[in-house]
Amino acid sequence: MPLQIAVARERLLGERRVALIPETAKKFAALGAAIGIERNVGVDSHFLDSDYAGVRVAGGIQATYTGADLILRVTPPLPEEIAAMPDGAVLIALLKPFESKERLAALNAKQITAFALELLPRISRAQSMDALSSQGACSGYQCGLIAAARCTKFFPMLTTAAGTVRPARVLVIGAGVAGLQAIATCKRLGAMVEAYDVRAAAKEQIESLGAKFVDTGVSADGAGGYARELTADEKAQQAEKLAKAVAAADVVIATAAIPGKKAPVIITADMVARMKYGALIVDMAAESGGNCALTQPGEHVVANDVNIHGPLNLPSRMPTHASELYAKNLYNFLSPWIKDGRLQFDWSDEVLAGTVLCRDGITVHTTVKQVLGAV
Repeated sequence: MPLQIAVARERLLGERRVALIPETAKKFAALGAAIGIERNVGVDSHFLDSDYAGVRVAGGIQATYTGADLILRVTPPLPEEIAAMPDGAVLIALLKPFESKERLAALNAKQITAFALELLPRISRAQSMDALSSQGACSGYQCGLIAAARCTKFFPMLTTAAGTVRPARVLVIGAGVAGLQAIATCKRLGAMVEAYDVRAAAKEQIESLGAKFVDTGVSADGAGGYARELTADEKAQQAEKLAKAVAAADVVIATAAIPGKKAPVIITADMVARMKYGALIVDMAAESGGNCALTQPGEHVVANDVNIHGPLNLPSRMPTHASELYAKNLYNFLSPWIKDGRLQFDWSDEVLAGTVLCRDGITVHTTVKQVLGAV
């Protein structure tokens, strides 16, 4: 029997992405897989059931998952979804692996082999599979648009009959994929852009996009391409110099996050108090606590006459392209292991070994076990 791939609708409130698009469904089918989707699985991403040629359409989670060998998702499954999964199935998604011991226990109870894409090793071979980067690009782009829409000034310089309007000043904190996309978007819109990152290597990337690098004299290059956490003295030095750049900005876009950990607080209440009247902070890190001490996740608040916006699930605001990118990440991750219509994993492969969260009824990822304990 060929590999059975199943994709159900996302149940998380406000989630509009889908893990399988018609293009990747066709590619999986060409590898010999049979595909089942829940009715209207991609409608929020503007993909109709009729777009998925040759795919079985089912009603409800149970009917979708029955007989499935491989389940593709965007967000972590709810308890009722895990209950509907066949014992021993393979699950791949953005599983938020550090969030819930109960979810891990439920997956292990059903002998689910679960891959968390957040754990994907940061190596060149895995770049085409990197969902954090693809979705981060969507988030950074959205932050730039939100900033332009909520700012009380024009982003570009304008020369009008009434006189010349100076461009808005934007400061982007964090120059990962999301931060670089925010920089590029704000530059395209005509703003004066400065950017800061604790990683020394980011200076060249920031300047290549036409932005000015804010040098605080602190570097925090960490393992695996991520920034490490700063010491107390480093944070104080960083804050002193960064505060001046924050105070001069009309808009601050904050994108600094550490996977699996609370977002570092970079913009303190004192910094907010020194900002311009009516200035704006767009805190992309709101989902993990926020880079601003005053951010309220999912809310727009005003503190000291500064607007602080804490948006959630930004990629879902542009679900068509976010889904396309994510679905291609999944295909690139899985396609090497589908041979003759069957899954054949090589567990010695560093990409698989680094990404697998649960296997054979136990949690196998070392870092997750250290954070959550044995599950």
